[in-house]
Amino acid sequence: MAEGYDYIIVGGGSAGCVLANRLTEDSVCRVLLLEAGGKDNHPLIHMPVGFAKMTTGPLTWGLTTAPQKHANNREIPYAQARVIGGGSSINAEIYTRGTPSDYDRWVEEGAEGWSFDEIRKYFIRSEGNTMLAGEWHGTEGELGVSNVPQPQPMTRAFVQACQERGIPFNPDFNGAVQEGSGPYQTTTKNGRRCSAAVGYLRPAMKRANLTVKTGALVRRIVIEKGRATGLEYSTGGAAEVARAESEVLLTSGAIGSPKTMLLSGLGPAAHLREMGVPVVADLPGVGENLQDHFGIDIVGELTGHYSLDKYNKLHWMLWAGAQYMLFNTGPVTSNVVEGGAFWYSREGLSTPDLQFHFLAGAGAEAGVPSVPKGSSGVTLNSYTVRPKSRGTVRLRSARPEDAAVVDPNFLAEPDDLRCSVEGVKISREIFEQAAMQKHLRAIRFPGPDVKTQADYEAYARQYGRTSYHPTCTCKMGAESDPMAVVDSQLRVRGVDGLRICDSSVMPSLVGSNTNAPTIMIGEKAADLVRGNR
Repeated sequence: MAEGYDYIIVGGGSAGCVLANRLTEDSVCRVLLLEAGGKDNHPLIHMPVGFAKMTTGPLTWGLTTAPQKHANNREIPYAQARVIGGGSSINAEIYTRGTPSDYDRWVEEGAEGWSFDEIRKYFIRSEGNTMLAGEWHGTEGELGVSNVPQPQPMTRAFVQACQERGIPFNPDFNGAVQEGSGPYQTTTKNGRRCSAAVGYLRPAMKRANLTVKTGALVRRIVIEKGRATGLEYSTGGAAEVARAESEVLLTSGAIGSPKTMLLSGLGPAAHLREMGVPVVADLPGVGENLQDHFGIDIVGELTGHYSLDKYNKLHWMLWAGAQYMLFNTGPVTSNVVEGGAFWYSREGLSTPDLQFHFLAGAGAEAGVPSVPKGSSGVTLNSYTVRPKSRGTVRLRSARPEDAAVVDPNFLAEPDDLRCSVEGVKISREIFEQAAMQKHLRAIRFPGPDVKTQADYEAYARQYGRTSYHPTCTCKMGAESDPMAVVDSQLRVRGVDGLRICDSSVMPSLVGSNTNAPTIMIGEKAADLVRGNR
């Protein structure tokens, strides 16, 4: 006999944790949260510096992209979290939200009710900022947000170099003005990561009306007479069924949610038939419109051990661990990506079209160039914040165990390449300023042989990678848009009792990191489900 619940939440990532918390505030509401990954008990998850060790490994799905035809046919590692808390448990903890114009654009794209003025309250509700307050910030929310406690010396040098380059200091990227440079605020609290699992799910797990199952692989949504009535899943290979009396809520992210839809017969009919999946509803937009930030790194070698690379040596590593255990201070409280900037690739723009991430180390993430062994380095990553290129998520087979085919189609649009190259050029210029030069032995990547526009374009194609921000694969839109998968209430078209409530519903990618916007979507989704507008 199937287990019965009011709501089944499919995916324990950022949005899923928010929904689990908000829906179980009503004590009579029975909620089941299913997560394919495991519990968040790995110690690296909770140490801010642990991000650098988790871009590959058992806490991810181990995905790589389809060959990227505009990026030298490379199959690029594509880190997607497989753990409770989702991306918020393994990301770089950067708290940025984009600009008001990002959300106002969503309304123009058919997402009625999602303008910045209408969704600002959800950012405020979620945010527990330990430093900033006022009309742009919340201080009582579940998501802890704080300043990096002790920015690394090289982070301070980077921020000074940005100012020397003409990029002014900005103490708050989430305030009235996004442009500028400075240290990021992070989703940390008291020297520890504050993932959605920590901030939202843990308090909710004390409630008797919430059931959480990890290691649960979703097989398909059960649809009867045009309505989602439950879910088939497996734990440890054993098939199980759960019934949803009210709704099934998909929160598996921009890769997982379209995959689950397709496995359930909801998607482009031709693709479903090709995979041997019976067509339940022909929804041509499922798995289309994939958007992601294509980040390109430059790497500098330092004249001494001034960055976090110093702690690769065992005795310094032990010292850092002791400092953290005894005093909750030191390099372990760093998220590595401490500083950043938003700036312009050209004149005449109303909002920045480039974002920069400064890492106080080299080779910290999988696939990123490093410096000669024994040296210390720093990394500066940049990307086009509103790319025009569009990709896809498709099934590899009808087997739920098989990974989806992910094709971000990076650099398909010439303007993305132009803007990306400007980001690399500006990154180099920042490293060439006096504040950085006094610490740098050399810029190792790109080398001195990269000079012409063609050289920079070749560099971008060879070294660019995902910035872990896939979105938009089940986009929200107007009824007149045949590619819109959900309406502005997040209800799947043509199927009752089914909503998608995660980053996949974004009509277009916001100009920033995506975790805070995803949590905002979860907050608004909870209100929509509960009937609060």
